[in-house]
Amino acid sequence: MRTITVALAQIQSIPAAKEANLKKMYEYVDIAAKMGSQFVLFPELALTSYALKDLFYKVAEPIPGPSTEKMIAKAKEKNVYIGFGMPERSLNDPGIIYNSMVLVGPQGLVGRYRKIYLPTYGVFEEGRYFRNGTTPVIVDTQFGRIGLEICFDLFSPELTRLLALRGAHTIFVISVSPDMSRNFFELFTQARALENTINVVYVNAVGNEEGLGYWGGSHAVDARGKILVKAKYFEEDLVIASINLDDFYAAKEGRPLLKHYNPEICRMCAEEKEI
Repeated sequence: MRTITVALAQIQSIPAAKEANLKKMYEYVDIAAKMGSQFVLFPELALTSYALKDLFYKVAEPIPGPSTEKMIAKAKEKNVYIGFGMPERSLNDPGIIYNSMVLVGPQGLVGRYRKIYLPTYGVFEEGRYFRNGTTPVIVDTQFGRIGLEICFDLFSPELTRLLALRGAHTIFVISVSPDMSRNFFELFTQARALENTINVVYVNAVGNEEGLGYWGGSHAVDARGKILVKAKYFEEDLVIASINLDDFYAAKEGRPLLKHYNPEICRMCAEEKEI
């Protein structure tokens, strides 16, 4: 039986305290590696926390950079892949920053994804500070192809569909979701898994920041829409998901949804000028 083992490291980050947050992540990596995990995932912006406003411009780093290099060293030490969120500074213009996800492994930097969909309404202000990414990302690992997403990306089904069409067997989604969004994410992870026959691993933050309370509840969903494992609500936790890749391929054969993919409909959507 072919499996991948993913540790969902649901943590609370200290605002702007990169070294303290790295230390906490190291501790979780040590525990996860001891439990046999091949991947360890942390929340969106785990390096710095989420609600920093203009302070993002001071704490952002290039990729690769000091923090990614430190995490690469940890990945090599423990022979695991590590995914985490951080504010990324553009190498071309220090005034441009991205909300990014980094995946590192024993071989070094494996991939970087810049969040495409930035919520900028109500309590969400990401568009004020971050430039949106434009490129969907799949990384090739020794355990197969994995797609990367960040939080609000999950609201846009076309992104997960594209990653599935490009051969990803699993989507890693890192998040900082406040409690008001809990029902949405618990619905969307299963919906994205079912409509694409793909595994979805969702890792959320916990804690309170600027009046926002993060609900945790990190979980993994298999390609049949079954919840494999779920973390606690509102407190730090570490849970391990064992994802059966043989069952993934069996699910795709038994319910071949992607054969009905219609590029003409997608073209019509792309050409639509107004909603």
